[in-house]
Amino acid sequence: MAALRLLLAIVLLGLAGPVFAVAPPGPGTPAPDFALPDASGKQHRLADWRGRWLVLYFYPRDDTPGCTTEARHFRDSQDRFAALKAVVVGISLDDGASHRAFADKHKLPFTLLSDGGGEVAKRYGALSDFGVIRFAKRYTFLIDPDGRVAKAYLKVESDIHAAEVLADLKALAAP
Repeated sequence: MAALRLLLAIVLLGLAGPVFAVAPPGPGTPAPDFALPDASGKQHRLADWRGRWLVLYFYPRDDTPGCTTEARHFRDSQDRFAALKAVVVGISLDDGASHRAFADKHKLPFTLLSDGGGEVAKRYGALSDFGVIRFAKRYTFLIDPDGRVAKAYLKVESDIHAAEVLADLKALAAP
């Protein structure tokens, strides 16, 4: 009986986790800094992309249907993002080996960062934490060259998202 109560308490605490989640940064606010490794272990910080537009997209898991669709659309739009001086970077809680396999399989030309502890996803309000199950929400932040959030996408449709971000970027980056 005590074990059942303990299990119930763990489940209830896990379900309460999202209630206490951090709010995502909104437009005009400084983007939360981070230092995360890519698939080869190289550390990347937000400041690495200062002076360029950054499409920072969080996604739940490598090689799942929605995540693959989203990544492939970003891949297929890579030249258009580059023409607007924008860099695409993906973040999930998967490890470097998983990112490497995912990027190789789908020929992804952009950086994927590993947030194994979920700390960066949490700072961006993008962490779903149900105790034993944790993953990044499908959120994207368009960060301007000065490191401020220009737009936050909290309801993402994988099929159209890259085109949506690209259209907004064209409008925001126009002189």
